[in-house]
Amino acid sequence: MAADITLAAPIGTASQPSSFAEFWASFRENKGAVAGLVVLSLIVFVAIFADVLAPHSPLEQFRDAVKLPPAWYEGGNWAFPLGTDALGRDMLSRIMHGARYSLFIGLSVMAVSIVCGVALGLLAAFAGGWIDSAISRVMDLIVAIPSLVLAILIIAILQNPSLEKTIAAVTIVSLPRYVRLVRASALSEMGKDYVIAAKVAGVGSLRLMLRTVLPNCLAPVIVQAALGVSDAILEAAALGFLGLGAQPPTPEWGAMVGDGREFIRSEPWIVTLPGLAILVTVISINLFGDGLRDALDPKLKRS
Repeated sequence: MAADITLAAPIGTASQPSSFAEFWASFRENKGAVAGLVVLSLIVFVAIFADVLAPHSPLEQFRDAVKLPPAWYEGGNWAFPLGTDALGRDMLSRIMHGARYSLFIGLSVMAVSIVCGVALGLLAAFAGGWIDSAISRVMDLIVAIPSLVLAILIIAILQNPSLEKTIAAVTIVSLPRYVRLVRASALSEMGKDYVIAAKVAGVGSLRLMLRTVLPNCLAPVIVQAALGVSDAILEAAALGFLGLGAQPPTPEWGAMVGDGREFIRSEPWIVTLPGLAILVTVISINLFGDGLRDALDPKLKRS
């Protein structure tokens, strides 16, 4: 009799899709988001393997090929498919390595902003009183100043522009959006039944913040983080264009546009190509972020 007994799986378990499958099914409905993910994945691949994929060193100068046009123009050379800049450096190699710097800036700003923004936002929501007021007023002060102007001011205070100081300046500029978002989400969650039940059960404040409330605030933060990467890249590119970001000979896209602006009439590819790299990267990140928003926000999910 024992041999005839079989254990049946719970009804409906096999047919229920996993969380990732449900997310992907919702995400792929947005064709623009899928296209953005494909392009972004390609850019990330190029950034990671730039040392292998680039035909030349981004810092190597070819004195006999100064300001060479792209290969498909008259006078071009397929040894330098996208031409060379004013110092004879290969544009394709510099753009490939520039993807590494620009993505590093965007991801670094996003990571630091999330950590600091989540901490300050939760502190403001749970502490209340003068702590909440102080944090909110500081964030209001940061928002009141145009982001680029504030970033320039921070770089001026820190002196001696560099890649690290660019990341610090852009992080401070980006911080208020995360603090406000986490604070608002936490305040909306604190009045719900599951939080009240946790308080009644004697859950400590720290555990209540990190284990009970925070997981339910992460969806909008993830979407904001994805979109914030593109904003950070644009801010860093603007600082690089002004000479306040990554310093030569670093092949950062904004700095490349700034270095080539005096040749915009005679050799336009020196400015246009890194500008197009910024454009394509930012658009792909924004499309990907829109898809994340549609997939993670239940109010925006398609039926």
